[in-house]
Amino acid sequence: MVKMSRWSPNARGRLEQAAYELFLDKGYEPTTVADIAKRAGLTERTFFRHYADKREVFFGGAAALQEELLRALDGAPPAFSAIEAVRIAVEAMSKLMHGRRALSRERQRIVAAHADLRERELIKRATLTAALAGALQRRGVREPAASLAADMGMAVFHVGFGRWLEDPAGRELVDVVHEGFDQLKAVASGI
Repeated sequence: MVKMSRWSPNARGRLEQAAYELFLDKGYEPTTVADIAKRAGLTERTFFRHYADKREVFFGGAAALQEELLRALDGAPPAFSAIEAVRIAVEAMSKLMHGRRALSRERQRIVAAHADLRERELIKRATLTAALAGALQRRGVREPAASLAADMGMAVFHVGFGRWLEDPAGRELVDVVHEGFDQLKAVASGI
């Protein structure tokens, strides 16, 4: 029998790992919160301290991504153009994925198979984009330039993320995203 304590180190990480294992073994739909907590050696109550429901296991890192995105944007030199500042921010956010390619691949496979998860993924992307546009406005970038720069930056991240998952060279996400911004610049200069 697994001993369940009131406090356990890295409970969030253990819950995430247990959830992914179960989603892969049993499938997303049949896996319950109770199953996840048991596999992690924790209580359901502990699960709900970290996640609202099992679907949020896939999106629990969104706040950390947004925090890093905005922190890096705030640190970008004031003289940088909107898209240069966005590039700095998106590349900083991309570094958070270091060492997470295998888990990210499995996550995307599960998300792609479930409409409710795909919908939540789109909401996460829209939330990050809106936060980035708002931060650009606070830097003095006017509309619609702030929204356009934020949308372009998040599109580069999204496309880069998909390429990174299948990159045969095994490059880091930040390198794939950096290349994506170079390609965006080339495309924009041809307009």
